[in-house]
Amino acid sequence: MSERRGEAYWQAVALSADIGKRPKRILFDRAPVVLFRSAQGIAALFDRCPHRLVELSTGKIVGGEIECPYHGWRYDGEGRCTAIPGHVGTMPHYRVRRYAAIERDGVVFISSGSPTSEPYLHCMQGKDIIVRRVRSSTQSTVVDAAENILDATHTHFTHKGLLRGLTTKRHLVRVEVTGGEGWVEASYTGEDRQQGLISRLLEGERAKTIGRFRYPGIAELEYWGTDGLVLATTFHLRQADERTVEGVGWLIGRRQGLLGELKALAFKPLFTIALHQDRRVLKSASDNARLLPQALPVIGPLDFLRRDIAAIMEGKMPAAASEPRVHQIEL
Repeated sequence: MSERRGEAYWQAVALSADIGKRPKRILFDRAPVVLFRSAQGIAALFDRCPHRLVELSTGKIVGGEIECPYHGWRYDGEGRCTAIPGHVGTMPHYRVRRYAAIERDGVVFISSGSPTSEPYLHCMQGKDIIVRRVRSSTQSTVVDAAENILDATHTHFTHKGLLRGLTTKRHLVRVEVTGGEGWVEASYTGEDRQQGLISRLLEGERAKTIGRFRYPGIAELEYWGTDGLVLATTFHLRQADERTVEGVGWLIGRRQGLLGELKALAFKPLFTIALHQDRRVLKSASDNARLLPQALPVIGPLDFLRRDIAAIMEGKMPAAASEPRVHQIEL
């Protein structure tokens, strides 16, 4: 779902570094799309030659145009057919559907509409930061994957030792849930420090943690210290097909000279481990849910954002927009 209430949205679909001399095929809103570097810049076309319906992504780039591997028909970045080898006379007006496409901050964004604004990147854009970019593929749904990223309670089990300590000690934490059109967030206060490896290496004393969801599939985590935002992750998720969620994300830290650079070296490998742990549990849940008898998942008392995320994905106003909520939990 890339448009809500008639407004076009950008969605992150690939890292710029992944689009080189060869075309790249992705699934966007469950449709095949080919990305390539045209003479005018990054281009995104429906990945199907209209002649015999062959995948254009299996062809090659010639002079900034994409060439079909079957009969050599070529298409420019606008989707216009520019060459039919062997044809003599006026070129027929054949076209392939074109998607709007741009690159920002090392990431490729596309849209099925015509957005009038710049894409949202991450929660620390414009700041003096150190950034690492990652991509992921998970067997899940956008709602499940986003809730997993923003769910604090599973970290004691799925990420024990990495995000949480090895002990069973917990802290009394206050959770404030607020929202608005297209977004919802939970702010956690009362846990002054996490005991996991990531927190010990990369953070310090913690003032609050914020988990936020933005339409059309952006999950953000912010870790605030006593002197401001210390670490953050922003993940752009999309439903590539019925069972697969693709993600492009930023891992963000403050620039702190040599110390900041050393922390950045550790951030991506450690986060990759956490990502693998989440991918494994989401796949397990997805596989198990497909077995008979089918059942809907229970929404528990600590699943603060689940209903709001689902409402936002359906184009509805989240309940937290009109009724902010306050909870107390042990983390």
